[in-house]
Amino acid sequence: MDTVTAAGTSETRILIPNIAWDIFESLAASDCAGTRFAYDKGLLEITSPSIEHEWFHRLLGRMVEAMTEELNIPILSAGSTTLKLQLKERGLEPDECYYLENEAKMRGKRELDLAVDPPPDLAIEVDISRSSLNKLSIYADIGVPEVWLYDGQSLRSHQLQSDGAYVEQTASRWFPFLDLREVERFLEKFDPLGETAWIRCFRSWIREHFGPMAG
Repeated sequence: MDTVTAAGTSETRILIPNIAWDIFESLAASDCAGTRFAYDKGLLEITSPSIEHEWFHRLLGRMVEAMTEELNIPILSAGSTTLKLQLKERGLEPDECYYLENEAKMRGKRELDLAVDPPPDLAIEVDISRSSLNKLSIYADIGVPEVWLYDGQSLRSHQLQSDGAYVEQTASRWFPFLDLREVERFLEKFDPLGETAWIRCFRSWIREHFGPMAG
């Protein structure tokens, strides 16, 4: 078992080998507030996120939610729901995930079965302490079209290609009008503004620059 604590944070990641699939499923279904589980063919990673981690993933989530509200883009929030495929022995819990293209297909569903249901269209991962697992590879096997990866400084969109590999982009597949460098700049404004003023500022910026797109 390997334990890693990120320097300067309270975030801890524990990597345990030789764990059976049913144990991962049981842990993921348990009520472990704030804990994230990821599984890759017998390797189980348990993450206890820092408050910084939680800030960033909620801020990114609030930006997605505010933007879709302002621009009248249909969305279904799936939060940190467990994404898993037993056939491939891989699974994880994103920090945030959303249905956009497949929102109508998933509307009203209370259970997710990736054997028959589409995966979320967008997942958000904050990776300040560096995961021991290749989460992009897990997301690729699950078939998530786009993953936003934020390391505390830079935000990158990884978009799934037909060959099953992700390609890094500076703009989102679902929000092609949005330069992700602008998102980074807004994240830098969070501390001096405070969250309420910050999200209002972001909403105003979206309305000013992209409001006519609401149609």
